[in-house]
Amino acid sequence: MKFLGSLLLLVLAAALLAGYILYAPYGPSTETFVDIPTGTGTPAIASQMQQTGIIRSRYGFELLRLIKGGTLHAGEYRFDHPAPLTQVYASIARGDTYTLGLTIPEGYNIFDIAQAVQSAGLGSASDFLAAEHQHTELIAQWSPHATSLEGYLFPATYRFSRHTTPEQMLTAMVHRFRQAAIHLGLGDHAADTVITASLIEKEVSQDTERPLVAGVFVNRIALGMPLETDPAVIYAALLDGRYRGTIYLSDLQSLSPYNTYKHPGLPPGPICNPGLAALQAALHPARTDYLYFVSDAAGHTRFSVDLKQHQQQVAAYREAERARSNR
Repeated sequence: MKFLGSLLLLVLAAALLAGYILYAPYGPSTETFVDIPTGTGTPAIASQMQQTGIIRSRYGFELLRLIKGGTLHAGEYRFDHPAPLTQVYASIARGDTYTLGLTIPEGYNIFDIAQAVQSAGLGSASDFLAAEHQHTELIAQWSPHATSLEGYLFPATYRFSRHTTPEQMLTAMVHRFRQAAIHLGLGDHAADTVITASLIEKEVSQDTERPLVAGVFVNRIALGMPLETDPAVIYAALLDGRYRGTIYLSDLQSLSPYNTYKHPGLPPGPICNPGLAALQAALHPARTDYLYFVSDAAGHTRFSVDLKQHQQQVAAYREAERARSNR
């Protein structure tokens, strides 16, 4: 009887100890990162978590592994407050790795994206730009002679770990473009579509106006007229490192192949990374007689069939801008 009582006390003490190890919060009060390499086994993970002060006992971690099973995922984890061992284990079993968000809006060019990468803490802008020029094989099926990934880094919100390389980020963005291309039926000969879509993306923000702008480009190219798109001139200046926040006469006289005032037809490559609506508009331009367009004071676009009508629209826009500035 005395033996059974002692045994019961031991069992109770063990249960209390196990409960304490498994459920009593433990861990850092400040931000702590733990990076679990791929292929790390449970004992090594348990030891690593104990050594970094995330859990109280590696034996408790291994006990949970026996009880709960599941797959423990590699990656970087962030801990910033004491938590029960069960919660820590569940986080690793779910693969709740620490990632940083990176949002690429429609119309961002490679320079904008590189700066966004740097601002998000995912690496330097210069390293991203170098990789972007180096890994053009990622888009060889659409643009085999491309010197840049411009146009194919699909706008979206991404999540990357702090250890993600520029090449891995670029691969993910091109993968999203590939998914969009399949959805739209772009096929392997999408280069001109992407270039046109990039111009549309920078020219107008209203989805309903995008097909009309696409139609203007089609009409002007058919007549041998230069496109005369200011965003392409700005992009030429950006490539040359001489953009000063506005377009100067010297920019309009530049010999850059992106100067659509000097060279008829499409520029040699995209000038930004277009979204789905701009790509759709490039694929399905509106059939009109329009040859010109200009923004109005309300942020919409006015279209014209001849130069006289266009000049009237431009004059109306300038008058509205003067009236607004005099208020």
